[in-house]
Amino acid sequence: MDAEDQVAGLALRGQCRPSALRPQRERSHLPTVDGCAQSSFTPLFSLESIPLRDQGSCHSMKAKKSWREKLADNKGLPQTVRIEGQMTTRWGTGTMVVPAPVEVDALMRRVPKGRLATINELRAALARQHGVNVACPLTTGIFSWIAAHAAEEAAQAGAKRITPYWRTLKAGGELNPKYPGGVPALTRRLQEEGHTVVQKGRRFLVADFEKRLVKWK
Repeated sequence: MDAEDQVAGLALRGQCRPSALRPQRERSHLPTVDGCAQSSFTPLFSLESIPLRDQGSCHSMKAKKSWREKLADNKGLPQTVRIEGQMTTRWGTGTMVVPAPVEVDALMRRVPKGRLATINELRAALARQHGVNVACPLTTGIFSWIAAHAAEEAAQAGAKRITPYWRTLKAGGELNPKYPGGVPALTRRLQEEGHTVVQKGRRFLVADFEKRLVKWK
């Protein structure tokens, strides 16, 4: 499964699944988030939408997208959804935004040298931008991963200024080992900018990261 198909499936099922992809309820103009326990969902891409004569060759003919192409593919996002059903147990009531990849990348670009952000800071900023209660944690994390690889791809192509993805941490100040270069490369970049990386069990974290968090309005 290609990465963009994984993102599409994860973004629109599970904890951030907007049921706008099902027929809308007449009583509201907003789609709903109704929990990840439902077994049926409508993916963004389906063989049913491809003419029968083309289904046999569609996978072999499809060229693999670059990371930058994946970042630019918004897949109909952002979307604002209502929080309903099982999701209210975790998120309460209100609305949630499922952001677009470029929105996540834009915020990551705004983290200056010497400062840090976690996925939680990104989500809070996205929620404020869209005037909702929360931003989807699943897609925010996935799109930060795509943004990181797109930045490294751009650097390899000769770009001088790229998204400083190493400054965006997981919740709790943990380095994201799925970013380009893994923990060793991230540690080197962070140390060059004055941060101290410590190991706790199998995790690597920035010491006192809370003091370096970016302040967004």
